[in-house]
Amino acid sequence: MNMDNTLNESGPSRPKRLCSMNRNYEQQIEQMLFNSDSDENYDFSDSGSEYEFQNTEQVSDDFESDTEIANNVPSVNTQSSTSTNNDGDWQEEEIELSNFPFIKRNELFVPIEDKINPIDYFFMLFDEHFIQLLVDETNNYAEIEFLRVGSAPRSRISDWKPTDKDEMLTFIALIIHTGTIKLNRLNDYWKTHHLFNLSCFSNYMSRDRFLNLLRCFHFAPNIETNNQNLPEDRLYKIRPLITYFNNKMNTIYYPKKELSLDESMVLWRGRLQFRQYIQNKRHKYGIKLYMLTEPHGLVLKFAVYVGVLDDLGGKGHAANVVLHLMSEKLNNGHALYMDNFYNSFDLASKLIEKKTFCTGTLRLNRKNTPQDVVESKLKKGETVARYSQGVMIGKWKDKRDVGYISTEFKNNLILTKNRNGKEQYKPEPISNYNRFMSGIDRQDQMHSYYPFTRKTIRWYKKIGIHIIQMLLMNSFYLYNQYHARPKISLYDFRLSILSELLPKQPKPRSFSVSHTNHFPKTHDVGKSGRPNRKRCHLCYSKGIRKDTTYFCPSCPEKPSLCHQPCFNNFHK
Repeated sequence: MNMDNTLNESGPSRPKRLCSMNRNYEQQIEQMLFNSDSDENYDFSDSGSEYEFQNTEQVSDDFESDTEIANNVPSVNTQSSTSTNNDGDWQEEEIELSNFPFIKRNELFVPIEDKINPIDYFFMLFDEHFIQLLVDETNNYAEIEFLRVGSAPRSRISDWKPTDKDEMLTFIALIIHTGTIKLNRLNDYWKTHHLFNLSCFSNYMSRDRFLNLLRCFHFAPNIETNNQNLPEDRLYKIRPLITYFNNKMNTIYYPKKELSLDESMVLWRGRLQFRQYIQNKRHKYGIKLYMLTEPHGLVLKFAVYVGVLDDLGGKGHAANVVLHLMSEKLNNGHALYMDNFYNSFDLASKLIEKKTFCTGTLRLNRKNTPQDVVESKLKKGETVARYSQGVMIGKWKDKRDVGYISTEFKNNLILTKNRNGKEQYKPEPISNYNRFMSGIDRQDQMHSYYPFTRKTIRWYKKIGIHIIQMLLMNSFYLYNQYHARPKISLYDFRLSILSELLPKQPKPRSFSVSHTNHFPKTHDVGKSGRPNRKRCHLCYSKGIRKDTTYFCPSCPEKPSLCHQPCFNNFHK
């Protein structure tokens, strides 16, 4: 029996007992296995898991030695020359990595000569089509809510009047302003008590009108569902907003070479099929968003994770997310930075074929990772790396072992400074990863300053308002990037927009006669306990026999009309 092989192949912490050996020999083997640290730095988590484990490598700018850094560069560990995996030979000697030129240019596709104020950049992202989408879907859903509740006098929805673009902009501005002035309850913004008395809200919209709009705030048509007929798209309630955001950013802006990809969490503790738990996030329970950003925080594209049944879920989930978010940016020479949840040798090889660099941390238990790197024992400050097919995989010993991968940088040690000014030698891939992998963290940090999301039982409203917050944040980044200096703070940018959307002299709200009067109602209840049904006036004029329970009480003849589409067509 080869004792070396036994030690290297030891998976469980305690070996099976060997009946043919005496007790002393068993104790010797057991003691040798316990003293072995061959699996000390392994991460046994599933590569596709949604959870973060304590021994998963995470790298930040906080890497620093406990003692002063020596003047000499730490040595590079060279334990073996070549190892083989399923995809080729791993070599110790440095090889030439791919060199893709960045063929695009960082630019804003929209002319900026006439965009000199923050409100101009706000309307660049909140265009008329977006506002009209919110108006149409809110009005349609309000009609459904009105008909569901009926004309109950105590119901707030019984006073509903259709909204328009101007009122919708005022409504969005008031929602944004709740992040500037933070109160525990929405009703507090309309209180006349001397401790509150915020006339900036009551001057523009009444409390009941605001709550009515918030109740009917909607983004997509409802789908009739039951246990047998479930929608294929779990995100159909917010799909128009996701599509709008991604298309808008792809249309108006092209990013710089360096990009970062990571996940963000929207707090949600209610019941939801695709609610996630991530231990190391500020909001541990919530809806997970995968985001492609620039290092300073501008969000370029995002996707919502809805479980293994999604198009991006299942086997190869991490690689599918990366290729989906990078679909419009491949073959252009971008440098993509990711953490160890996404990185692998196979994904790096795919991105090389797409002329895209990738750099980041790596879980050393991933498939096709060279065993020389995994099994090497390093002293503090030492590194080891292997090269194959244009991919470099290495390990660096700091306070713990850190695995990393890169297709752009070799395993060179460079002198860096941390946030406290202390110098330290780090591998070049780790140094660049710390420099460019901060997009999502900056985005989450800026969102935390003036959040205007509220607790709700409708998950799609939470995501919808979060997308509005992302659009506002992107307009802030674009303003500071393309507007003349000096830059302004997020607080001043928000106040400038609010002062334009909420002027000192608010315009009086007026409803047209047609909008106010022509609204469907149901017929009186008959002996059967159900509303009476009468022939549809518009269908009868077309030679179609169809009965309906709805009519228009404002028209002279009070015609019976089908809810959809006869009622709208008749009044057009």
